[in-house]
Amino acid sequence: MDPNRFTRLSDTAWQLEPTGRMRVPAILYATEALLTEMDDKVAEQASNVATLPGIVQASYAMPDAHWGYGFPIGGVAAFDADEGGVVSAGGVGFDVSCGVRTLHTGLTREAIEKVKPALADALFETVPAGLGSTGRIHLQDHQMTEMLAGGAAWAVKQGYGEAADLERIEEHGRMSGADPSAVSEQARKRQRNEMGTLGSGNHYLEVQHVTEIYDPAVADAFGLAEGQVVVSIHCGSRGLGHQIGTEFLREMAVSAARHGIDLPDRELACAPIRSELGERYLGAMRSAINCALANRQIITHLTRTVFARVLPEARLDLLYDVSHNTCKVETHRIDGEPRQLYVHRKGATRAFGPGHPDLPEALRPVGQPVLIGGSMGTASYILAGTNEGEALSFNSACHGAGRAMSRHAATRQWRGRALVDELAARGILIRSPSLRGVAEEAPGAYKDVRAVVQATHDAGLARIVARVEPVICIKG
Repeated sequence: MDPNRFTRLSDTAWQLEPTGRMRVPAILYATEALLTEMDDKVAEQASNVATLPGIVQASYAMPDAHWGYGFPIGGVAAFDADEGGVVSAGGVGFDVSCGVRTLHTGLTREAIEKVKPALADALFETVPAGLGSTGRIHLQDHQMTEMLAGGAAWAVKQGYGEAADLERIEEHGRMSGADPSAVSEQARKRQRNEMGTLGSGNHYLEVQHVTEIYDPAVADAFGLAEGQVVVSIHCGSRGLGHQIGTEFLREMAVSAARHGIDLPDRELACAPIRSELGERYLGAMRSAINCALANRQIITHLTRTVFARVLPEARLDLLYDVSHNTCKVETHRIDGEPRQLYVHRKGATRAFGPGHPDLPEALRPVGQPVLIGGSMGTASYILAGTNEGEALSFNSACHGAGRAMSRHAATRQWRGRALVDELAARGILIRSPSLRGVAEEAPGAYKDVRAVVQATHDAGLARIVARVEPVICIKG
């Protein structure tokens, strides 16, 4: 992408001025190098988002942004229902509430090394992974409804985890306003046997060790120290979320004209927040958030059972769980006045700053943990939200490295077996049901996560706290 198309606001902020039907500017956060590497489609999609009714302040794209469906992945936009604002299924995405949770173990790298192959095998055998993977949990209709309404809180009641976990999860583990009746029978059918599974794509369960601390005070508040081992889980709402996205995108596209919405791109299908369709989508989408929260909670329980067998001295306390791919009602100050907004984050992470009332008391003084997943075989990062991030991006940050090439292109360049062997030589054990899936997720298929995270830090969206590197990766 040509940087000359933009007005340069700073070393890490670039603005596309409103033209044509754009109601607000489009602002991209990136270094010049990252911006240059981005596909032109990112600017086109961010500009298209800026045309939607009721959009507030700007259409944003994070440093890991790349071409998505309607919205760019890494896109953020907020809408005011009082100003005719819309909710967009494309602005949330198909994998609703895909997210990351990180757990402490209380162990060091040395303790893991002694049992690494056995631990990798046990995790792979216990946590189903891969396309269409199913688990041992089979939900009846009433159980499905309870799960969609209750989220991780429901899972804890079923014995999957501890009540203390809920304090370290967005929305305390349960998204209010969910309407299970808005979830179709087909979506329910797809999820019936998929609870407690990772799925495929870039989802993973990783045992990681902390290799560098950048902010000792915040790291101490997060309970992180160099040499410690943590576990990160990255997955979402599986087939249910994908089905909800598919169904509502179709319905929104058909009904847009009836609602007086002239779409610049059919993939931006949306509905007024205050419409029957908009309210029904929000109810279904919130149910999918609860599905994802419950899914990660069950995987946490399964992971704890493995550690209890292989490394019984471990204690897997939850650091935090944060979602990507959501639309949430939040209060933000616009021109000095508080306004209730519907904040879409697609491939972006909420990043509340210090003092925010929605944060757990223990984390409130330093800000929200922002968990940034790397690609297979590369580092991941733990950041903390900032107060200045509210004005910059509605307290939003990047969510990962962001793809640099398609999965199909990756399989032409890499072979799964060779990657597994190469990573094993570096001390990273990979377990996956699909060598093709490993090739699709090759580290080289992604942007440099270090550059993405540094740009996020330099832009003021979130500040770097710690770097972690993989030891074991269970890959879908």
